[in-house]
Amino acid sequence: MTTPPRRDVGTRVADALSSQVLNASIGIIGLVVPVVAWAVQQKNLTNVVLAFETVLLLLMIANHMWLRRIYIQLRRANDRDMADARYFAMIRSRLERDLIADFGEIADGHVQVYASEVPRLSVMLFRILIESGAQPQRVLAADLTTNPNLLTVRREYLAANRQLVEAGGSVQRLFICWASDLARAEFGRSLLQLVDHHRSLGVQCALAVRDRLRADQAIDFVVVSKAAVLVEEEQGDAEYLHGRSSVYFKSVERWAGRFESIWGHGSTSAPFALTSYESQVRPMTTGLDWDEEAVLAVVAQL
Repeated sequence: MTTPPRRDVGTRVADALSSQVLNASIGIIGLVVPVVAWAVQQKNLTNVVLAFETVLLLLMIANHMWLRRIYIQLRRANDRDMADARYFAMIRSRLERDLIADFGEIADGHVQVYASEVPRLSVMLFRILIESGAQPQRVLAADLTTNPNLLTVRREYLAANRQLVEAGGSVQRLFICWASDLARAEFGRSLLQLVDHHRSLGVQCALAVRDRLRADQAIDFVVVSKAAVLVEEEQGDAEYLHGRSSVYFKSVERWAGRFESIWGHGSTSAPFALTSYESQVRPMTTGLDWDEEAVLAVVAQL
């Protein structure tokens, strides 16, 4: 069993001074002493001074408690404990700057994630929606679908979709596809298999033709209740070695409105477009009689 390294006197003193118990004790003593002094003194001037001191102390304690609520307190390492103090100090300084920058973004209601962190954060958004009980328990997801097989392998994300539906929530997923992709046999078969899988999870599915959408509509994004929106700024690959997304916790209603404008209503809605595509294309997926020109004609009518 290894013995933990001995800490130098400066570190021990710093730890003692930053002790929550010590600071709380000082605050209590500082509050009690003026009150007691006020009770035993009779001179008016002394009473006024003590009253002012008490109010000032109360304000200091309230300010301290407020700062503890809005700031994260982290222990800073002692450079002198390291093998190469100067080298470690430069590494520590760089990491601290990155950490502070990340928390600065979060404090502004925005966070950016890269590569494999994107699916992890997506799952977190779903699970926190369930745990928090935020209303409505609803997710609106617009997916730029260029490879339907990518979504089938993201098991944790699909499981989070199912958990939200089972908890009484709803998920609306809009597949945004190029017309030329919808006409290809391999793509069409994969897309309908993906739709079937999502429906088995309780997800409501719809289809939009990307060629007919404006640039500000053809975006990959997920609206979580009225609380957050995840915007995929760089498409991820199958293993999510690449990809970049941002989560915004402000102006979420603007993204919800954008989604609903694409989803639509009635015979011009995205769910109706998927039903029309399915009715014509699904019979072709069971055999070898895929007719690309006929499918293109169907897509042109969506």
